[in-house]
Amino acid sequence: MQAEYLLDNLKFISQGGAVSIAVAAILLSMSIGSWTLMVTKAIQGRCLKNSNMVFLTRFWQASSASPSSMATVMDEDLNKAENPFARLAAQGINAAEHHKRYTAQLLAKRLDAAAKDDGSSALQEHSRHDEFIAQALRRVISQEAMQLETGLTLLASVGSIAPFIGLFGTVWGIYHALGSIAVGGQATVDKVAGPVGEALIMTAFGLAVAIPAVLAYNALVRGNRLLMGEMETFAHDLHTYLTTGVPLAATMTAADLS
Repeated sequence: MQAEYLLDNLKFISQGGAVSIAVAAILLSMSIGSWTLMVTKAIQGRCLKNSNMVFLTRFWQASSASPSSMATVMDEDLNKAENPFARLAAQGINAAEHHKRYTAQLLAKRLDAAAKDDGSSALQEHSRHDEFIAQALRRVISQEAMQLETGLTLLASVGSIAPFIGLFGTVWGIYHALGSIAVGGQATVDKVAGPVGEALIMTAFGLAVAIPAVLAYNALVRGNRLLMGEMETFAHDLHTYLTTGVPLAATMTAADLS
């Protein structure tokens, strides 16, 4: 009974002509697109959270153990593109190795050429080791931030535009209904209230599409902000590890023990 009643109330969409049908189709497509994105983002966020926790635990345990353990983590985890922490660690480690190898080659060339100084000027011509790693980490963080923002523009657009599209459908439905009543010559309250009330359903459709999109957008923005904060914290700890060779947790423990 409720389904039949709903179908009867939705007949005004076809009665409103091509404009009402187009408005309803736009709202329906916006709703499908936003809900698909919301479900996809929720699943990705849950999987990403679990993989991040596993990776961080394995990484810091390997960094405190033997080099073979770190090599194992490098082979198994750092090559997984779906983990932003793994990409950040891989880029930082590659930058550290690249800078070390390049600086060693430069110093070797200057020594072979019998340079007058001890190679300190060559080091001054390039970024310091810690600054080079920090720049690489910042670049990865910026790339991950842009990747996390994928799809948020759609949700923001749906949340801001859908109510106005529904309102336009309502105005058009009321105009079409009043025009039909004027042609029929029956302008009583019972003849006007029905079509006008049915036209207001378009506004409800617009709100039903916009409200979940706005809530999901706010939730995703907050989740991305928290994730970026965790990545910045990990980048700081990783930078300390790559420049000193000792994890920050181990340094703090040794300082507390002393």
